[in-house]
Amino acid sequence: MKDMVLIKSFSKGIALHLNAEAAFEDILKELAYKFSEARSFFGTACMALSIEGRAVSNGEELEILNVIHQNSNLSIACIVGRDENINKNFIKALAHMEKKLSGGEDGQFFKGSLKNNEVIETENSIIILGDVYPGSAIFSAKNIIILGGLYGEAYAGGNGLEGAFIAALEMEPERIKIGDFKYKSGTKQSKWSIRPKVQPKIAFVKNGKITFETLTKDLLSSF
Repeated sequence: MKDMVLIKSFSKGIALHLNAEAAFEDILKELAYKFSEARSFFGTACMALSIEGRAVSNGEELEILNVIHQNSNLSIACIVGRDENINKNFIKALAHMEKKLSGGEDGQFFKGSLKNNEVIETENSIIILGDVYPGSAIFSAKNIIILGGLYGEAYAGGNGLEGAFIAALEMEPERIKIGDFKYKSGTKQSKWSIRPKVQPKIAFVKNGKITFETLTKDLLSSF
C-alpha cells in the first residue's frame, strides 16, 4: 500500500495527501506520528491547510485538526479547497496581515480561541490566532485581525482612531462596533455550526456606516 499520509508545503500552507483506501483511524495515527516527529521543523507558524486525495466529512476534518493541534505547535487558520484563485487571494492577505502588525511596535498577538464568554481588552492593535466564539468579545483601541472566525463580538477604534478596521477569515459576527458606528447581526450564531471556511472579509466605516468587503491584499494595503 502507498503511504497513508504525505505532507507537502506551499506558500503559507501545508497540503495533506491522504490515501483513499486506508482506514481513517490508521490515517489519524500516521498523522499524529508525522506531525509529532516534525514538531520542531514546523515551529509555531500560522498556516492554511489543504486536504487532498480523499473526500473527508466535516467531522473527519475536525479530527484531523485536533490531531495536528495535539502533535504540533502549528496554528491552522482555515482549510482551503482547490480553487486556486481563492487560495492565492487568501494566502496574500494572510501574509500581509501578519507582516502589518508583526513589524509594528503597537501590535500584539493572542494565540487561542475565545469561548465561554471570554473577553480580551487591549489598547493595541491585535491579531487573534484562533476563533472568537458566540458570547465572547474582543475590545481594541485600534485594529483587530482574526486569523480564524469572528462569530462573537468585536469592538475596534475605541480611542477614536480614524480608519480602524476589523478583519477575519470568516466574518459572521453577532455584533461589531468601529469607532461610534455599530452593526448587529439579525441571526443568532450557533457555535456548533462553525467550521473552517475561506471567506476572508474586512469591516470598516464608509459613508457613515459599517461596510463589509472581501479581504484582498490591495484592499488591506489601503488602510
